[in-house]
Amino acid sequence: MNRIYAVANQKGGVGKTTTAVNLGAYLAAAGKRILLVDVDPQANSTSHLGVDRKSLPVSTYNVLLDGVPAANAILLTQQVHLDLLPSAPSLAGAEVELVGMLAREHRLARALAPVTDRYDYVIIDCPPSLGLLTINALVAARDGVLIPVQCEYLALEGLGHLLKTIYMVRDNLNPGLTIAGVVLTMYDSRTNLSKQVVEEVRRYFPAYVFQTVVPRTVRLSEAPSYGETILNYAPATAGAAAYQALAEEVLGRNRD
Repeated sequence: MNRIYAVANQKGGVGKTTTAVNLGAYLAAAGKRILLVDVDPQANSTSHLGVDRKSLPVSTYNVLLDGVPAANAILLTQQVHLDLLPSAPSLAGAEVELVGMLAREHRLARALAPVTDRYDYVIIDCPPSLGLLTINALVAARDGVLIPVQCEYLALEGLGHLLKTIYMVRDNLNPGLTIAGVVLTMYDSRTNLSKQVVEEVRRYFPAYVFQTVVPRTVRLSEAPSYGETILNYAPATAGAAAYQALAEEVLGRNRD
C-alpha cells in the first residue's frame, strides 16, 4: 500500500525542505518508488534536486490551476526511484487564484489520485505558511503529516497554530489526517537549549517524535547549492547518517 505524507511547518528555516528531499532520497535508495511533490512557491525542493525552477514548461501551478495532468509535469531526477513534481515561482499567485474555485481544498488530492499508485511514497513539501496550498497538501496527505521542528525555542511557539490547522482539516476536510511523526532538526549538541527543546518536544509528543535527531551540519546546508541530496553530495557525514536512520524509522513504523 502506498503512503502519502505532507511535510509541514508554517515556520520557515526549520529543515522542512531538507527533510522532504533527503528522506525521499534515502527511501528511494532503499528501493522504494518515491514522488516528491513541491507545492512551495519558493520551489526549494525543485532547485535542491538540480532542476531550474524558472524554465519549467509545466509545474504544480499548471496542475493545480489549469488542470494539467500531474503525469505531464512529473520529472525524473538524478536518483533512481526518486521522481519530482516540481514547483515554480508562478505558484505564488495560486493562493489568490484558488479562492474562487470549486472544491479548492481538494484540487491537489484529485490531481495526484491518477499517479499515486505508481509510487510507494508520495512526499509533499509544503510552503512555510498555513494558507490554501498547505491545506491542499493536508487534505491530500492520506497517511499524515511529518512535522520538522528546529531545536530552538522559537520553533516551539508556532507549533500550536500548526496543530490547530491540522485538527481543523481533520474535522472538516480529511477525517483520516494524523500526525505521522515529529522530526527534530538542526540539533546542536554544544548548546543546552537544543537539549532542552528535544526534551520538551518529546514530553509533548511522546508517541510521535522520531528517535533520530538531525544535526546542524555544513554539508546539509551546502548540498542544495549543488543541486544534490546529502546521499549524493556527502554520504559519509553525520547529516547523511541521520537521514538514513530517519528513513529506516519511517520504513519500520510502516511495517508495524
